[in-house]
Amino acid sequence: MRKFLLMCCFLVGITAMAHAQGGRQRMSPDEQAKQLQTQLKLTDDQTTKITAIFKTQATKMDSVRTAANGDRDAMRAAMGPIRTAASDQIKALLTPEQATAYQKMMEEMRARMQGGGRGN
Repeated sequence: MRKFLLMCCFLVGITAMAHAQGGRQRMSPDEQAKQLQTQLKLTDDQTTKITAIFKTQATKMDSVRTAANGDRDAMRAAMGPIRTAASDQIKALLTPEQATAYQKMMEEMRARMQGGGRGN
């Protein structure tokens, strides 16, 4: 019984530490595209093209992270145009209905991020 209780406490502690440190992993380009496929009902062709856009974006952002060397302001400034370009490319692939839903999703995400990233 003690071992079980100790193990439970250990797991709760690890979970709490992971949550306190951000606990959230970045989604891979494939995961991002799959999420959009589900939410926007994308065709397989759209999903393939959007995956390629996300992969290109990820490569560019990794380069920016490396070049910024921990300077968050420099990263934020450099990543903005990369995100905007990727978003514009994605919108160009979507139907008008999908583009409207995508725009709404992006606005909701932006609002969550400005509210501290916790759904506020």
